[in-house]
Amino acid sequence: MPRFAANLSLMYSDRPFKERFKAAHLDGFKFVECLFPYEHSCEALHDLLHQNHLKQVLINTPPGGTDGSMVAQMWDCGMRGVACLPGHEEEFEAGFVLALKYAKAMKCKQIHAMAGCVPLAFQQKNKETDFPLTSSDLAQMKGPLRDTFLDNLYKAANWAAQEGIDVLIEPINTRDIPHYFLNRQQQAHHIVETLGLPNVKVQMDLYHCQIVEGDVIQKIKHYLPTGRVAHIQVAGVPLRQELNLGELNYQEIFKVLDELALACEWSGCVGLEYRPKEGAQTDGTSRGLSWLKESVTWLE
Repeated sequence: MPRFAANLSLMYSDRPFKERFKAAHLDGFKFVECLFPYEHSCEALHDLLHQNHLKQVLINTPPGGTDGSMVAQMWDCGMRGVACLPGHEEEFEAGFVLALKYAKAMKCKQIHAMAGCVPLAFQQKNKETDFPLTSSDLAQMKGPLRDTFLDNLYKAANWAAQEGIDVLIEPINTRDIPHYFLNRQQQAHHIVETLGLPNVKVQMDLYHCQIVEGDVIQKIKHYLPTGRVAHIQVAGVPLRQELNLGELNYQEIFKVLDELALACEWSGCVGLEYRPKEGAQTDGTSRGLSWLKESVTWLE
């Protein structure tokens, strides 16, 4: 059975963030992830994890800015990371150093380095050479965005390696985040192969994968055995709700994942990065976990 991690940024939205740790524990979770923990102190988050017997498995780098107080502002103004943006190298470094500080305090071994969105000037002038929006072959991409992304990941990976932490990159669909730098699994795996660093890996979100590429079971079968997939995330498609609400058959997906995980000795977590249908209602997230209780029966 997959090791599920509750995403505390999206789940349990009926209560303040700090109270979500206890709610996840009471629902039986042992692992959690979140997007941006920077509004709260490292010490407070460390204590919440310890008190609720939880392990933090993933955090994101800030979407922009140079300190934790700027995270919400940067997100609201449309920033989705700066790792690929020329001229933002110091901003990326500051954000990654902050993420590394939190990861160490929370004993989290994975940081998602958000790539960012392609600036308008590059979309218009260089879309065939610098960001081929309709192509899945990142090997054909040349230019400052790719170079900046590789340089920033190289530096970040070396800093993270000193702490035993992996740096993850994630393809994201262009419907939710238009013009995001990475959209396809092939693109992300090409970047990882190009860098050749053991602690740079792929965060494979099946929700994004289904929207952009489809054929997710074959994608899992192709990429999981490579050893380059560190973390998987899931949500119902197309509304990003519970796994039993949408077009994907997660029962079959998890059966395949279980078989491959055993064969490949893959021990990553599956992050539940979805917005519960009744999440804003009191205990709406917990009620929506009926799909998980049903899954336990056929996964045993």
